Amino acid sequence: MIPKVLVIHGPNLNLLGLREVHVYGTVTLKEIDASLRKEALKCKAQLTIVQSNHEGKLVDLIGKARQNRFEGILINPAGYTHTSVAIRDALSASGLPVVEVHLSNIYRREEFRHHSMTAPACVGQIAGFGKESYILGLLGLVDILKQQNRAAKNK
Repeated sequence: MIPKVLVIHGPNLNLLGLREVHVYGTVTLKEIDASLRKEALKCKAQLTIVQSNHEGKLVDLIGKARQNRFEGILINPAGYTHTSVAIRDALSASGLPVVEVHLSNIYRREEFRHHSMTAPACVGQIAGFGKESYILGLLGLVDILKQQNRAAKNK
């Protein structure tokens, strides 16, 4: 069984490669997506990748994830990490395993970034490894999903 994963990029990530290169580097969102697709082929996962700057759209995507037969969510909530109870509640309500990722180490940045509203709704968080944060997050999530599938098969 091939795990079906929803990848969500939050606000302003469409500007990667142009904005704050001293923090995020020169990698573009298109490059991150290409790396994720390449890794998904290797680990036999199916990805649907979306980006939005709008909190409500992100909440709707998360809310429909189970209905759309996704088994897990890989998310970079970006600025909403630190502010969005709505996204946190949607992640919790989804009932799906979620991995939160960040390009930068949010704990080495401004103090307001040290708290993640969304992390308690996630099985794990990876931050500070640039685009590799996404790859590591995907690998961890796919491993969790494959373990769940094996356990369900053995019941």
